[in-house]
Amino acid sequence: MSRRLLVFLLPAGGLLLLALTLWLGRERISSIPRPSFWSPAKTAPASQAPAVSSSRPHTPVTVATPTLTVSYHASSSGVLPQETKAAYVNAIMNSEAKTLPRLQCPHPDASRYQYLAEQEDAVAESIRYFIALDLRQCISLLPRLLGSVIEAIRFLGPRNCALSIIEGNSNDGTGEVLAALRPELDALTTTYYFETSDINPKEGDRIQKLAQLRNMALQPLVDDTEAAKFSAKNTTVVFLNDVAICLEDILELIHQKRILGADMTCAMDWTYVGPDPTFYDVWIARGMNGDSFFEIPADGNWDSAWNLFWNNPSAQQRLLRHQPFQVFSCWNGAAVFTATPIIDRTIAFRAHREGECLQGEPQLLCKDMWFHGYGKIAAVPTVNLEYSNDNGKKIKEAKGYVSHWVSTPGHQDETIEWQLEPPEKVKCIPKYENQFFEAWNSTQPGT
Repeated sequence: MSRRLLVFLLPAGGLLLLALTLWLGRERISSIPRPSFWSPAKTAPASQAPAVSSSRPHTPVTVATPTLTVSYHASSSGVLPQETKAAYVNAIMNSEAKTLPRLQCPHPDASRYQYLAEQEDAVAESIRYFIALDLRQCISLLPRLLGSVIEAIRFLGPRNCALSIIEGNSNDGTGEVLAALRPELDALTTTYYFETSDINPKEGDRIQKLAQLRNMALQPLVDDTEAAKFSAKNTTVVFLNDVAICLEDILELIHQKRILGADMTCAMDWTYVGPDPTFYDVWIARGMNGDSFFEIPADGNWDSAWNLFWNNPSAQQRLLRHQPFQVFSCWNGAAVFTATPIIDRTIAFRAHREGECLQGEPQLLCKDMWFHGYGKIAAVPTVNLEYSNDNGKKIKEAKGYVSHWVSTPGHQDETIEWQLEPPEKVKCIPKYENQFFEAWNSTQPGT
């Protein structure tokens, strides 16, 4: 009798543990563009959005071009039963798997993106797409997020792609699943870099540590033993946050970078601080008028979050037409950009310098791109992202899938008449009650 009971309890326990992993909360290390003071309640009205914390550290630290020595290996610790780990790996590698929940995505129009998979003769031996992520405590999102990454790798060509993931020492099994992917990616013939890190952005200078994590994910591009695999001229970086993203979202960002001749393209990311979606990355993103995407007054209320580009008519019109528009800076959950200044060690993610506006490392990356002649940066409003499967579904229903907009009768890809000079001044928001415009290149080397 006891043996029968044991046979029953073992698989039941495994299923219970699997269910628990889907419901456990998680903390992100890849929610990097958002300010540390912002963790809005999902049901809070916009007018109750929290104000900037005045206790945030202001130690100015510059993150130099990455020189970290990274050994690419998997963590050996384990909290997941083997069958649970196998279920996640299967869900990631098999887009048709139904065993674990995920945002459902349409099949993209292959003809629109097929040219992206074609290898150019001059760089036939180089890796053309470097996909990078910083992940922590996000196991329930992996089937959708990494499932789409695997679909992109297969579409673009496994040998054309490299995948680099830095995992933030999760205790929900995220790292174990990422480590368990190695045999699958080796079989796929894709270069896979994976490392865990104990860097904790909640302790000390948050932006400096987030910049370090970002640079760790990009480390193979500048690593003496790995850099030969990449081409400064032809490698593209695809850097993703922990978002519910579809294959078509990834391909569209790469496609728009190519056809626009852009140096960087970004998605539009959203959250729910109330019943309606709110643009998320407002602390990082700046329009070509130097202002934030929507107005936040000194009391920190978000009542105007619905009124994107209220003082930037050209951007607002292109947004309403679902056409890309130039910006000074963006990240917005996913960014695709040229690897040239990274491989050349011209720029890297960093924290603010002494006397420089307190701002996130993605905005500083964009600022440095402008300084070095890479100012063709665009937001792509057909790509709309959220940070969970459930809310990702809501966003796709509210804002539309890429395939919906690009297949709409009369829709065509419009070019951008690039403004080659940045805005003279850009808004600095160290605190909501202390917002001001300053020269875009303030404290830039040589200025």
